[in-house]
Amino acid sequence: MNRLAINGGTKVRTKKFPKYNSIGQNEINAVTEVMRNGTLSKFIGAWCEDFYGGEKVQEFEKLWSEKFDAKHTISVNSNSSGIVAALGACGIGLGDEVIVSPYSMSISATAPLVYNATPVFCDLNTDNYGFDLKHLKSLISENTKAIIVVHIFGIPSDMDEILKIAKEHNLYVIEDCAQAPLAIYKGKKVGTLGDIGIFSLNYHKHIHTGEGGMCTTNNDKLANKLQLIRNHAESVVEAKGESDLVNMLGFNFRITEIQAAIGIEQLKKLDDEVKIRQKYAKMYDEALRKYPFIKVNNLQDRQSAHYIQVFEFDPKLAGISREQFIKAVHAELEPVEGREKEGVPIYGGYVKPVYLLPIFQQKQVYNKQNFCFKDTISYQKGICPNVEKLYTETIWEHDLTRSPLREEDIKDVILAYTKVCDNINELKK
Repeated sequence: MNRLAINGGTKVRTKKFPKYNSIGQNEINAVTEVMRNGTLSKFIGAWCEDFYGGEKVQEFEKLWSEKFDAKHTISVNSNSSGIVAALGACGIGLGDEVIVSPYSMSISATAPLVYNATPVFCDLNTDNYGFDLKHLKSLISENTKAIIVVHIFGIPSDMDEILKIAKEHNLYVIEDCAQAPLAIYKGKKVGTLGDIGIFSLNYHKHIHTGEGGMCTTNNDKLANKLQLIRNHAESVVEAKGESDLVNMLGFNFRITEIQAAIGIEQLKKLDDEVKIRQKYAKMYDEALRKYPFIKVNNLQDRQSAHYIQVFEFDPKLAGISREQFIKAVHAELEPVEGREKEGVPIYGGYVKPVYLLPIFQQKQVYNKQNFCFKDTISYQKGICPNVEKLYTETIWEHDLTRSPLREEDIKDVILAYTKVCDNINELKK
């Protein structure tokens, strides 16, 4: 094969990749119907017939429950809002500790701060990027009240073990499934294994309504609390006859009839979208697992939803850094239409460990004494060594597994990867 493009050779691909857009005519028709009806939202923040929202919102929630095998679904305006509402529903408060992931969207770790609770960061394993179970056990104290499990990249965590630990210590388990709709753990869908599951409907997720989220639970009491927190609990509890007022300071976490109408149509496409991502991910894995300096995921008893696909790069075996490798692959390909400034969507490191953000390094949230931070809980560099190594040295990811990409697009990306791997000595020079 010719020289690497980064060294003046011919690129593998000179055509841009198609833009991700899952909105079609069915969504347009659904929105048009709502617009003609004129009722764009039907929520009222008081105890009345419309406390639970309009027809489309309730239909969307019902269909979601059926799809995800959940007794209750409560729609919210984002996955972030869902995590905040979930902690509130679980009664989390001042002095409590919540075990969180350091390698996710920040809200997965900062949500406890809303209730003046303390986030405690647990390192991840390098098999499925869920919690390192040994570290998890060591973090549990008499103040621990909940665990927020993040099924990162769409890969289910080790839920059997986590649920066993939680049961032993009487802890709530909240599943952050933002990246994992229809991901399967030992035959069961994530999001209904713990006490509450939260899903994202953000614009770059598997299905989307622009912004939005869904909370699932099989617990009647938690479902009621979620509905109250979503819609101005403080104004509703008296008329509704609620006596438990813990965390009944509500918010406006509601979605509109327009979002729900889009979501209903998007939900119909979810199976196909997940299947195509799994198919393409398998193509990448089969092509790259032969290289000793690349580690692909061995999912065994679980199925990823492949929000993005991740690999690990061993710089010592390769003789070059991860950044050199990615830069060489970039040179072989073109970017995505509409995202030209970002370059090819192949990245290294994912996100900076959350505990290294200023909010934790400076331990500053509110303008008075920060009750949520404790001297006994460290946020210093080194507390999660696996995550820090993933971020700085080994992990790389891409989102080139999604529709509307076709097999020929995937083959081009694979060709770029294998071309660089087969000619890696060029980069060593």
